[in-house]
Formats: sequence, structure tokens, C-alpha cells
Amino acid sequence: MNKQLSLLSTPYAAAPPIAFTDPEETGTAGRLLEQAHETILKAYPKMHSMLVVRHGKLIFERYYGNHHAGMLNDLRSATKSFISLLTGIGIARGEISSTALPVADTLRHYLSARSDPQLNRLTLHHLLTMTSGFSWITGSRLGEPLVRNMQRSRRWVPYILNLPVDAAKIGLFQYRSSDSHLLSVILSECTGLDAFSYAKEYLFGPLDITHAAWLPSPEGHSMGHIGLYLTSRDMARLGICLLSGGSYGGRQVVPQEWLEASFQPHTDGYPAYGNYGYQFWNGRMNSQPYRLAHGHGGQQLWLLPGLDAAVIFTAESTVSRWRNPRRLIEQHIIPAMNP
Repeated sequence: MNKQLSLLSTPYAAAPPIAFTDPEETGTAGRLLEQAHETILKAYPKMHSMLVVRHGKLIFERYYGNHHAGMLNDLRSATKSFISLLTGIGIARGEISSTALPVADTLRHYLSARSDPQLNRLTLHHLLTMTSGFSWITGSRLGEPLVRNMQRSRRWVPYILNLPVDAAKIGLFQYRSSDSHLLSVILSECTGLDAFSYAKEYLFGPLDITHAAWLPSPEGHSMGHIGLYLTSRDMARLGICLLSGGSYGGRQVVPQEWLEASFQPHTDGYPAYGNYGYQFWNGRMNSQPYRLAHGHGGQQLWLLPGLDAAVIFTAESTVSRWRNPRRLIEQHIIPAMNP
């Protein structure tokens, strides 16, 4: 696998434009979306963009500071949700057997005498739902000090597979980037392609995403927990696809059955973010169901299926403290769409 960071070669300008319409044409109060924009100017100094999609069309788009539509955004942990989508595509294509795929059997050549025998109990489902039981530390704002240790290692997969597994915690949710990275590794083992190459063929290509980057691990796998870079408009393209049951441009890109499974609350998650599905958060807000791809700093793709709407936020990704834009949806965006 190619260990170098690479960019999709087609220039951004070649991507087909997203259909745009005025908010009012979709039954949305543009005045309230402007209020959200004004609030960002006053209270969210690290924000880079806010986009709103409804009924398959872009209805609101604002950029902040020196940022613009052609810039790539560091999605941080929102990358995890893309790994889930690629896993679902791999299962539908028959390259990955099922969510019951044994982790230890698939990654047998990475195991050592130090690997915990409890690994034999773990399946792809445990990784997708972050219920693996790997010994891990997770802070209240999803901080993970052990990620630094993993990323300092030259061999990430053995680092993870040599972690102790707490048998009592298998099946219980704990936010772990280790699980997400193993999903990327398993995708590569089963398909012969790193996640970035696989995405270019089966996800980004069908969505007309022509400008992206994905950082590799030292071993050459696409990072599974962070590392993906996309434009805000391409996040909107994905939102349109997911709201349409996985179809885009007349083509079924992501299996609808996989999305239904991904958006289910498989575990209770954390109250500040919601329940957890297959690498997506989910819950209710202002009586509306939501699905969320979330990354540090405020990299977020919100799906509001009851309103046929998606909201995209991107922001500075290297901050230690930041303000969650969720309140903008609660106070301005959902009210703008309610009759």
C-alpha cells in the first residue's frame, strides 16, 4: 500500500456543482438561518463553514475567516463514520463476510504472545459499536490520551492488539479510536486496498468527490480514527446521499440496509453526543431524530431525516477548547424548518 499522503488528482473545479435554491423554496425560514450565521460571527471565532442542505439542495452556505469552498477540512473523528460506510460497501460487495467477522482470525499475522486470548471473542460488530473491551482511557469530551501513545508507535496494529481486553467490558460502549483504526485495517485485509483507495473507487467517485486527502499510518493503512480531509460541499454531497437512503445520482452508493443498521442505537453512548450506532452518533433534538458524524473542534455532519435536512459545520481542528455548534441547530436551524 502507498504510505504517502496523496490527493485525488482531479482539480476541485472539475466537480459538478451542487444544486442550490433559496431557503424559502424548501419551506425554510432564511431569516433564522441568517441568525445562526450572526451568532457564529459573534460567538464561534474558530468556525470555518456552515452549510445547510434540504430536500436534496444546498440552501445556505457561509465561510468564515480566510476559508472558502475549495479548501479541505480536517475532519478529525468524523473520519470514523466514513470508515463505517466503507465497511458496509465492502460487505455488500462480498469482500467482507459480515459484521460477525472474527477480528483475531482476520488479523492473525499481527498477533503476538502478548495478545490477550479474549481477542478471540471480538467481531467486526464490536469494533463498529466500540464495545471491544480494549483497555482504554476516555475523557468527558472524548479525549483519548492513549491515542498519542499509539501514534508515536511505528506499528499501530500490534500496539492495539497487545492491549489488555477486559472480558467484563466486551459488549459495553466506550469511545475508542483503537476500534476505528482496526476497522480500516480489516477493510484493507479484506479488499486489498487502503481505505482511501477504496473510497475513491466506491464512495467518493460515485459522489463526484474529486478533491480529498487521507493520512496513512506508518504501516500504510489509511488512518481509521482521524485523517480524512474533505471540502464542506463534499460533506454536503454525502449528506444528500445518506438522506436519500444511500443513493446519489440514480445510483445506490451505500446500501440502505447498512445505513439503517448504522443509525440504530446499538449502545447508550454518552449524553452529550447521543447513542452510538456503527460509528455514528444518534438521538433526538427538539423532538427531531438526528444522526451525527462528529470530529474534534466541531467537524460535524448532522442528518435530520424528519426534516430531510443536513447541516455541516467545520472549524479549527487543533484547538484544545472549543464550542459545540449543536446549540445553533437547536435554537435556529430546526426552528427555521418547523412549520
